[in-house]
Amino acid sequence: MLKHVQALLQKLNLRELLHKLKTLRSLQMRIFVLLVIVGTVPTFITRIAIVGNYESRAVTVRTSEVQTQMRIIANHLITYSYLSDTSSAVINAELEELSNLYDGRVLIINDHLKIVKDTYGMSEGKTITSEEVIKCFSGSGVTHYDDVNGFIEMTLPITQTVTVADVDAESGAQTEQEMVIGAILVSISTDSVVTTMEILNNKAAILQIIMVLVIVIMAWFLSRMLVMPFNKVTRAINEVKGGFSDEAIDVPDYVETVHIVDAFNQLLGRMKTLDDSRQEFVSNVSHELKTPITSMKVLADSLLAQEDVPAELYREFMEDIAQEIDRENKIITDLLSLVKMDKTVSAMNITEVDINELTELVCKRLRPIARKRNIEVTFESIRPVRASVDEVKITLILSNLVENAIKYNKENGFVKITLDADHQNFTVKVQDGGIGIPEESLGQIYERFYRVDKSHSREIGGTGLGLAITRSAVLMHRGSIDVESVPEEGTTFTVKIPLKYVAG
Repeated sequence: MLKHVQALLQKLNLRELLHKLKTLRSLQMRIFVLLVIVGTVPTFITRIAIVGNYESRAVTVRTSEVQTQMRIIANHLITYSYLSDTSSAVINAELEELSNLYDGRVLIINDHLKIVKDTYGMSEGKTITSEEVIKCFSGSGVTHYDDVNGFIEMTLPITQTVTVADVDAESGAQTEQEMVIGAILVSISTDSVVTTMEILNNKAAILQIIMVLVIVIMAWFLSRMLVMPFNKVTRAINEVKGGFSDEAIDVPDYVETVHIVDAFNQLLGRMKTLDDSRQEFVSNVSHELKTPITSMKVLADSLLAQEDVPAELYREFMEDIAQEIDRENKIITDLLSLVKMDKTVSAMNITEVDINELTELVCKRLRPIARKRNIEVTFESIRPVRASVDEVKITLILSNLVENAIKYNKENGFVKITLDADHQNFTVKVQDGGIGIPEESLGQIYERFYRVDKSHSREIGGTGLGLAITRSAVLMHRGSIDVESVPEEGTTFTVKIPLKYVAG
């Protein structure tokens, strides 16, 4: 029991996996995922850009404000000689105000690197040798933003203009120079910036979630709308497949659906044609096979209904029955040949064949039939031809064409066979001076059981399969067959077949 349960669970898991794989492979799911990605990625980028830009802007503004205050204080420090006397209440008040306003710490450093004032009151009298302070005494202030620890550190040199004698000048002229006599080091907290960034980030996150939800919903509806025409095509094809409709479908929503529908409609038309052809073929086969049997049945019944039948009449009826049996046998033989031709896997026994000799042999075999109607059969060879072909099928082609030319000829007519070749193909022309084929029938002569003159088909004989078999044999050799005909003047069949057979 436990094994059955486990097998059932495994089967269900496999089905679930297959369902998921099928869902992921669907066009709707791919469009949905693509729309979600295209819609949501910009929101993440925008959110990061906005927050990052705010941080950079806020730090820049805060730095600029503090530097302005530092320059003002630096001027006041010189005015009040604060570096030598830190008792000035005005300067101390300004320093405290700067420290409180920006939640920071202010250090005033003299030219001996001694801290003369610390708003935190922790390092006064100590020596400071930080890199930023050393650079400041070189005349350049430094600004550093530490986003990890959350503070901005700035230094500003305290400069004083002094008069210095020019030792190189003979007149003893004096020049004024800027001398760094101290430095201001300010460290301010960025907690307010971080707090504002967090608020901004939270609001952006809420807005982003709303946008993502809207994008997901819109992507779902858009993906369904975009694949809806393809669903229409699928439904229409399923209706045709289920037999509920056989009409051509039309889904003009997209160029792609138009192409798909056009291809399907062409396929549907081809299937209808094949189905009609199949039904007609079955009907014709049934008729053709039934006719000789009916004739034999009538003849046999006639013999059975009579008593003391004369030997001559009995013999005549038996000869008619034998002819009908031969006719039935020929129909069955031709049908079997046609079925073999229809199979793409039909074996081709390719050998090197002397086409001149083969054609002469076919003409020699059929001339006795032609002489009964005083029809002259001539063979003209332009040049010797040898080709790699299936001898049996080429014999079938030549026999059918020449025999048809004799059958559908006039009394005292002619049949002319011409053989020629170039470096790629050999050509056989079978020309007669017979009754010809109407122009409207030229496109149907290769159809099975088709006869141009149905009223005389029994007199002429045959099964109506000869040209269908001939065309199949030609196509199996990768060749072509063409026909030209003028009613009451004659018909010319032209067969062109490659000298070297190339398997497909």
